[in-house]
Amino acid sequence: MPRDNDYDHTVPRRSDGTKQTQRVAQPWPTNKPFKILSIDGGGILGLLPTLVLAEIEKRYLGGEPIGQHFDLIAGTSTGGIIALGLGQGMSAQEISKVYIERGDMIFPQGNRLTRWLRRLRQLAMYGYNRTALENELRRIFQTNLLGSSKVPLCIPAFEGRYGEPYIFKTPHHPDYKRDQYEKLVDVGVSTAAAPTFFSAIKRDGYTFIDGGVWANNPVMVALVDALSCFDIERRQVRIVSLGTGQTRFRASRRLQFGGRLLWASGFYAAAMRSQSHNALGQAYLLVGKDQVLRLDAPETATWIEMDDVRRAIDELPGIARSLVESAGHHVVKDFLGVGSEMERRVS
Repeated sequence: MPRDNDYDHTVPRRSDGTKQTQRVAQPWPTNKPFKILSIDGGGILGLLPTLVLAEIEKRYLGGEPIGQHFDLIAGTSTGGIIALGLGQGMSAQEISKVYIERGDMIFPQGNRLTRWLRRLRQLAMYGYNRTALENELRRIFQTNLLGSSKVPLCIPAFEGRYGEPYIFKTPHHPDYKRDQYEKLVDVGVSTAAAPTFFSAIKRDGYTFIDGGVWANNPVMVALVDALSCFDIERRQVRIVSLGTGQTRFRASRRLQFGGRLLWASGFYAAAMRSQSHNALGQAYLLVGKDQVLRLDAPETATWIEMDDVRRAIDELPGIARSLVESAGHHVVKDFLGVGSEMERRVS
């Protein structure tokens, strides 16, 4: 096989250090639930889960940051950036302001001609300069490291040099020693390097691509990590899984008989949708559907694009309020466990 001189061939595979035996389970109280928060990827649509969490903070937590109420948080792409912020003790309200106030800087809208030219450009290369996103993450996280997180985190990315999944993990298990020294900025841009939107990240001999190519819904990443790291029974696990909306997908007659050109976009939509449904289904089977609360926007044929800042800001706040109206009490009572006084207040 010919060597690719673009890469440092002395860099080992991520999988080279994988243990061949079960991990030593860390102690966990037998009567204490293990609470997981999982956040999907979706570009500017990450505004939806931040608004859902911010509404819960406002209504039920007196404005205090919600991240501290979970024992493990997993997030992919934009969800990974949200997870990093929650791990630093930021409130969801603070994080939502980044999407609202800085979204136009990260995804410049331009006029109709600009948008058309960008779509044309994305047929051959990425559409946006990542500098604005990187500068924003640097403003928020400064030089903080992953190991400084106040909450255990799992942040999926994809490593393109070897073509393997790559999960950034805080040192919440003795076996997890390496990633704690990663800068939050680097983790954030690595998990969010969405193909066709941003270029891949080349760093330390690796090539990082958005974790959404294999785990846009990271619920099983979180669940498997929790069950392998802690001495917990499956029924102790409670999961809040937050989506960023989904476009209706049907295999039309054209797709049924189509070739590469027709399937170029259809395959991506089908893969993302099936990955999410499969991950949720596996989580339901492992811990029971009653232990998993999925909050997502209703399926629609005209969902908001990942870079449509204006529609996201206009439409997502109302959807978030509706989701919390219908399920907020359930989140507080069965997942957050904020105490009997709070439960009486919302009952």
